[in-house]
Amino acid sequence: MSPDNDVDFQHGLRIAEALIFASERPVPAARIQLALPPGIEAQTVLTALAARSAGRAVELVEVGGGFAFRTALDLAPAITRIVEVPRRLPRAAMEALSIIAYHQPVTRAEIEEIRGAALAQTSLDALLDAGLVAPRGRKEAPGRPTLWGTTARFLDQFGLKSLNEMPRREELVSHDLAVMELAPPPTGAPPLIAEGQHAA
Repeated sequence: MSPDNDVDFQHGLRIAEALIFASERPVPAARIQLALPPGIEAQTVLTALAARSAGRAVELVEVGGGFAFRTALDLAPAITRIVEVPRRLPRAAMEALSIIAYHQPVTRAEIEEIRGAALAQTSLDALLDAGLVAPRGRKEAPGRPTLWGTTARFLDQFGLKSLNEMPRREELVSHDLAVMELAPPPTGAPPLIAEGQHAA
């Protein structure tokens, strides 16, 4: 019996779809596997679910270490005319985020050294409130300063499967993370863009 006709497989397909739809964050395949009927492989289910949603208004994508439903990119011009104006991050916060992304784990002092300017607590707080960065332990140095790194939300926000998909620094030239196109956040809240940038 083919998977498409197998009752258990179809049930697993519905479970995976519901789990991904209900989650605020991308769902890892391993977590989906735990919810599936015995003998049903998560990867097979996800492949079928991606094929089923391909070309539709909402498609299954792999992002941020898991799977999530996202609005098809070609529909962006039609829907951005009526969505809420995006919430903006300060330019300094976006600069700090770019440094953290490419140099992590990194301390606040190291961020300031690379930027050539002090990093205000409000900028760091903005990144923390947005869930884009998180503490990654402490550096073995005098004072044991906190090390900072990006989060799964960062990957999700920028539409990346992993940090390996980030552009090489030499490819960015004058374009940093502040001008990268940002994916809509999973909760439906307006996307984050840098001050001075405009929504798509």
